[in-house]
Amino acid sequence: MDTAGTDSDDLLSELLKPLRLTGVFDSRWHVSAPWAIEGDAEQSCAVLHYIVEGGCWISGDGQAPLELRAGDLIVFPTGTAHRLSDRPDRQGVPLKAVLPERQPGTSGEIRIEGTGPTSRLLCAGLHYDASAATGLYQALPWALVLDGGQVDREPLLRDTLRLLASPDRPVGPGDRLITLRAFEMALVLALRPLLREFTDNPASLPVLRHPGISRALVMIATRYAEPWTIESLAREVGMSRSAFTAAFRALVGEAPARHLTGRRMQEAARLLGETSVPQSAVPERVGYRSAVGFHLAFRKWFGKTPGEYRAGAASAA
Repeated sequence: MDTAGTDSDDLLSELLKPLRLTGVFDSRWHVSAPWAIEGDAEQSCAVLHYIVEGGCWISGDGQAPLELRAGDLIVFPTGTAHRLSDRPDRQGVPLKAVLPERQPGTSGEIRIEGTGPTSRLLCAGLHYDASAATGLYQALPWALVLDGGQVDREPLLRDTLRLLASPDRPVGPGDRLITLRAFEMALVLALRPLLREFTDNPASLPVLRHPGISRALVMIATRYAEPWTIESLAREVGMSRSAFTAAFRALVGEAPARHLTGRRMQEAARLLGETSVPQSAVPERVGYRSAVGFHLAFRKWFGKTPGEYRAGAASAA
């Protein structure tokens, strides 16, 4: 049995589980060459660009320019700063100069009239809860691309993007919530084929090349309620404590203890915000034997008590 493949599947399933979006700003671009727009780095925000017509170049610091054509989709998981342009060497204007207001829950439009070829794009900033973004998520490549053929092989993704890009998409009661969930679905659907690519080519995500750390991540993702210590995690994957801690930090970007706490806090927030599980039962469900210890850890992580978090989730619903 190929346990390495199973571990990769489990790990990537956890890694690419959809982050619950808290807000979306989307915009439609109608641009004719010459044009170039510089996007800032976005905090706690994935960025999506779907090429409806024409094409463009994507450039980023230290990265080779990427050419996109009609039907292609690009996702920046962590909102890395980048430039969109009609050709890779063109200097751009800041995004804030053409879209000064980009509040979640609103939409915008960019029009640049030139004499060259015309392109149309759907662009969106997908805001998520930063506490759910682990070090492993932060370690994803700066940009993930699905070409038009890959998008077409995901009909639900293709049709969702086309609907969102339509200038006359339906509006009415609940439109903001529908738009939010539609973009959330688009993000999930885009990540599915990328997940398959990572599984087929583990070298594209360095952590998958290390069997011990990959296995530890799967255990933390799926068995977070067990009474783990750094020693027991290291022992379970056949490594010394010091070697395990050093390799984990190098590959994942954070210490194993913080990664474990993050996974527990992510599940605690889900239980408090999305279920009716009694608050008193949450600590044990996420691996804490002490209610006081859980309370202190939760408040340190989220800046509010478990009770305040549940109350806030209820009022927002």
